[in-house]
Amino acid sequence: MTAAESKAGDMMLGMRRWLLALCMVGSAGCGPIAYVHGVTVNADNAIASARAAHADKYSPYYWTRATQYLHMAREVAAHADFQGATRFGRLATEAAKQAEEEASDPAKRPVNPTDGVAPAKDAIAPVKDAEPAKASKDLAPAKDSP
Repeated sequence: MTAAESKAGDMMLGMRRWLLALCMVGSAGCGPIAYVHGVTVNADNAIASARAAHADKYSPYYWTRATQYLHMAREVAAHADFQGATRFGRLATEAAKQAEEEASDPAKRPVNPTDGVAPAKDAIAPVKDAEPAKASKDLAPAKDSP
């Protein structure tokens, strides 16, 4: 084997390694790989930490939003639309982080209007009056009679 052939072989090996590295870097942006990272890892972890902060109780809007976006991401991924699934996964992650922040900060929790309000005297309000209203002769009719 001559020096020129050896150099050409090394060049081809270097070219193959470079092409392999390029393919690996290029595949990092592929749909299933981005979906697995964006939805399975990020969104699931964000929702789990929001659940630990009791976001379902203290931040129901963002909690519901996060869980529904996660559900939608999985549904869209089942139809092999990984770009859409990744988008829903990102929205689920953002909503879960907002829910966790709102649930962990007492100042951001929703105000319960029944706190500090005295209960009504009767538990059930009557549907109709006990006695029907009696017609009064002093009242004028609503319309002129024909």
